[in-house]
Amino acid sequence: MSIRNFDAIFAPRAIALVGASNEPGTVGRVLAENLLRGGFAGPVMTVNPHEFAIQSTLNYRSIDALPITPDLAVVATPAASVPGVIGELARRGCRAAVVISAGLGIDEHGHDLKREMLEAARPHLMRIVGPNCIGVISPAKGLNASFAHLTPRSGDIALVSQSGAIVTSVLDWADERGIGFSHVMSLGDMGDVDFGDMLDFLAGDRATRSILLYVENVTHAKKFMSAARIAARAKHVVVIKAGRSAEGARAAQSHTGALAGSDAVYDAAFRRAGLLRVGQLDEMFEAAATLATRLRVVDDRLTILTNGGGAGVLAVDALEAEGGRLAPLSDAAIARLDAVMPSTWSRGNPVDIIGDADGARYAAALDILGEEQDSDAILVINCPTAVASPMQGAQAVADAVVQRPQRPILTTWLGGTAAAPARAFFAARKIATFDGPDKAIRAFMHLHRYRRNQEMLMETPAAGVVIGPDDLEAARAMVQQVLATGRTVLTEPESKQLLSLFGIPIVQTLLAADPEEAGRRFGEVGGPAVLKIVSPAISHKSDVGGVRLNIRSAEEMEAAARTMLETIRQSLPDAPLEGFSVQPMVVRADAQELIAGIASDPTFGPVILFGRGGKATEVIGDRAIGLPPLSSVLAREMIASTRISKLLAGFRDVPPVPLDRIVDVLFRLSELAVLLPEVAELDINPLLANAGGVIALDARVSVRPASAALVGPAIRPYPREFEQMIEIGDGTSLLLRPIRPEDEAALAAMVERCTPRDLRLRFMGQMRAFPHQTAARFSQIDYDREMALVAMGEPDEAGRLSILGVVRLVSDPENEAAEFAVLVRSDMKGRGLGYRLMTAILDYGRRRGLQRVYGEILRENATMLRMARELGFETEEGDPQDDTVKVVVAFDARTPA
Repeated sequence: MSIRNFDAIFAPRAIALVGASNEPGTVGRVLAENLLRGGFAGPVMTVNPHEFAIQSTLNYRSIDALPITPDLAVVATPAASVPGVIGELARRGCRAAVVISAGLGIDEHGHDLKREMLEAARPHLMRIVGPNCIGVISPAKGLNASFAHLTPRSGDIALVSQSGAIVTSVLDWADERGIGFSHVMSLGDMGDVDFGDMLDFLAGDRATRSILLYVENVTHAKKFMSAARIAARAKHVVVIKAGRSAEGARAAQSHTGALAGSDAVYDAAFRRAGLLRVGQLDEMFEAAATLATRLRVVDDRLTILTNGGGAGVLAVDALEAEGGRLAPLSDAAIARLDAVMPSTWSRGNPVDIIGDADGARYAAALDILGEEQDSDAILVINCPTAVASPMQGAQAVADAVVQRPQRPILTTWLGGTAAAPARAFFAARKIATFDGPDKAIRAFMHLHRYRRNQEMLMETPAAGVVIGPDDLEAARAMVQQVLATGRTVLTEPESKQLLSLFGIPIVQTLLAADPEEAGRRFGEVGGPAVLKIVSPAISHKSDVGGVRLNIRSAEEMEAAARTMLETIRQSLPDAPLEGFSVQPMVVRADAQELIAGIASDPTFGPVILFGRGGKATEVIGDRAIGLPPLSSVLAREMIASTRISKLLAGFRDVPPVPLDRIVDVLFRLSELAVLLPEVAELDINPLLANAGGVIALDARVSVRPASAALVGPAIRPYPREFEQMIEIGDGTSLLLRPIRPEDEAALAAMVERCTPRDLRLRFMGQMRAFPHQTAARFSQIDYDREMALVAMGEPDEAGRLSILGVVRLVSDPENEAAEFAVLVRSDMKGRGLGYRLMTAILDYGRRRGLQRVYGEILRENATMLRMARELGFETEEGDPQDDTVKVVVAFDARTPA
């Protein structure tokens, strides 16, 4: 993960175009025109061995002949020449290149041209955009290093796309609508610079307010997720994912694998990162514009105010299709509306105030509806009539926005000529306006989904489960034993034993080698009982007659086993049959059949699945996907996003299922996916759930050597390896461990027990307490980017552990330098805890390979400055404009001080 030399891409001092041309209709000519006419302030030097001048500009016959070294090179030469060109540029000192050339695959001589290009760039740390891309545009810098057909306006939206055709289409669409860009990047084949790098750069780019992504595939999921989560905290990030292929699902051995199609996994990844996914290009800009209005909604309950019943019905249809809800009207609001509206008004939501509604009627309705607490936003619709002025209604909306700025209002003034002045009026006042109710509804749901995704980044989860080391070792041993026999599929009893080791409730399951033993096993489980075939070749046992229910005697069990063998041998003569499983038949009143499991995605690694189970689970397709590690918040969000969640909540005389039991199962599956990379797929189907809890009736697990897992979790899980016991100066032993998301409350409590002076020295300003958003940001960290170690004290009266001190390192994208910060609870100072925290974080920095660890310390903080000197830090010149701060640096954290 790196944004090294990105200044050479987006703010170069000099540019070279290698492959420039005067020939009409060529890429080299268009590139030259765009570069030379874009308004770039520095020199643009063209390179072509056969030309004296390009576009009336002196041309150079070779890279060596260039009078100065370019920061950025644009390369548009034949594919076979590209590795050599990149090598020459890199040796010359060029720091970045945009490779327009396509066809960098395996040539007729067996040379991998893309690999050779990257190898030529790597020793010189040269960055490559492309190959096979349309180029890079930064309008504010006058930089158009592309062969796009136009140079876009300057703006605050960044566009990053794998497809060059999408770039040109979007630029054309945006130009017609007057939309500008901060940067436009065509990534092409992503030989070097990819989405993760661009998100890292744009997250810190002051010129960019919103980021639009057109994604065909993600190449480095862990880098993408890490960068996306950081960018989404700072900017609006809207994404289109092209290609909804389910190729990965076709080869799956389980229901879970079949349901976890690649598009569903991408969708889960985008939500987890806090991005807003849309389906169409115009919707992408709509979403960016809507988010830029800074409207904020709490939930998905909408009030519709209209002067036309038909338009209101269309809005309701669109809202239902998008998954939103109509807000209920309170009795008080209905009574107040009765007093001021015509007797024919709708007396419900949509609030139809009749076609002759003037501005005063709109104003009266908005005044009443603006006080409704169960409404999250108001959509105001106006249909043109001959008896009322559209502009009067528009003015009423504008007044309502001023009077209640906290109440989100969206508008749809239908029509053409009559509605145009009102829409212009709204646009001038930055009031969200749309030319149709469907677009307005879509915008409202964009706001809702974006808020939900953002809140998921900040929700405080409950404490997760911890799998005991003995159980984990037993699970690993069992999997290794299975692999040692050459098998890749666990038997049903083995699968259930694995679940049991991870604390998931299972039904008693016994293995029988033949029909006679199956009959004897009946006495151990009692009746009624269930008989199932055991075969690594049969995934869906009921499809081939491999399941028999409600068996009530040993004799019936044995006879059923014989019949089952005969049936399966006739239909599947080559299937290896390993015997039978015998289990008691579990009958629970009002139970729902669920599915929960693990699948392996080739891009994002292990994923967790939850949904409606049973034989028809794949047909119904009611499921949710999540990326481990899961939190309680994420698990509950997965459950809530399924249709079966409505049944789980209870209905009529059916009591609700305790969701914490299902959340616990998903937690434990998440732990299993992280701790046992040997598990390729895992199915619990059905997971039976009712008011009494949950129990796994059937399970199937497929395994592979851990080394065969293509990718690990896309989000780095909690790093247990950094847990340790430490001893401070007075002999007290404390647990030192990485911070967890559920530590938010304890972290805030620690801050409350620090003196104002200690907080000022740590945060370099007044800090009285941690609000939720701040505490969540400090406790929910990306372990790939930063580390925070907390020293834990004894539990309080409620059994909650307290945090006595915390130390933190935040590294740069290159993983070379990191800034430290440390805070010790005021009543723990003077006992050596701060020194012990600092030595621990420096040890971590050495293990991570950091080259530089630094920190800013107020000059008055003599204690911290003294400790830094004792730890081997040196003082560095800080900001010359601020003499209150000193910068201390460990220049090589890999070498012990």
